[in-house]
Amino acid sequence: MAENPREETEIAHHAAEIDDLVRKSGTASQLFDVRTVIGGLFLVYGLLISAAGISPDAAELDKAQGININLWTGLSMLVVGALFILWLRLRPLQAPSKE
Repeated sequence: MAENPREETEIAHHAAEIDDLVRKSGTASQLFDVRTVIGGLFLVYGLLISAAGISPDAAELDKAQGININLWTGLSMLVVGALFILWLRLRPLQAPSKE
């Protein structure tokens, strides 16, 4: 605790200003939304795996019994990543109200 009462009131005033700004701004709650990270990673890895599946070798197709696993896995990862981003856009986090 501060020894000077003036310092205590200044600290309390600054803390109240910070709380007010956080309450008014929805960006603070959206910065740490895990859906952004998960969706982004699915999109990035989906692009990489899809790119690897665009031109498969005959040996790779023989291993997978004629199914282009990389392409289908990459496309499904792109769909999952897009769903995460869509979920984020449709239902963004709301800062909890302090009432």
